[in-house]
Amino acid sequence: MTSQPAALHELMITRRIAASPETVYRVWTERLGEWWAPRPYTTPMVELDLRPGGRGLIVMRSPDGTDMPTEGVFLEIEPNRKIVFTNAFATGWIPQDPFMVVIVTFEPEGAATRYTARVRHWDEATLRRHEAMGFHEGWSIVAGQLADLAEGLPAATAA
Repeated sequence: MTSQPAALHELMITRRIAASPETVYRVWTERLGEWWAPRPYTTPMVELDLRPGGRGLIVMRSPDGTDMPTEGVFLEIEPNRKIVFTNAFATGWIPQDPFMVVIVTFEPEGAATRYTARVRHWDEATLRRHEAMGFHEGWSIVAGQLADLAEGLPAATAA
């Protein structure tokens, strides 16, 4: 796992996951509620309309019961290879306080996957705020939780 800035106003994590891109993508899209929040946080609500312009709603819940909803839209979906989304818009392209654009890629690396999450911010202040919120630790933890689920699936389910 590496964690480093990659471009202006961008934070990034990457991890090699010992599962096919198809398996990692399927766990990302179908089991997001099981890995999205760093434990002991949970994700009690996930609504994903996986198409450009489709809505994404994810609610994380803290151990004290506080819900933290994030709504946005998908900008690009390339099954088994790439997911791009932003919280700059709510459903129907309604502008809201922008925080980030996320570009997730699933690249074949031998029999494994190079999972990369690039998070782009509008300015330096927003990037620094995300870092202070624990970006590197939190996104690395959830990439590990994603890997644990994907690597635990039998290879035959990767089709």
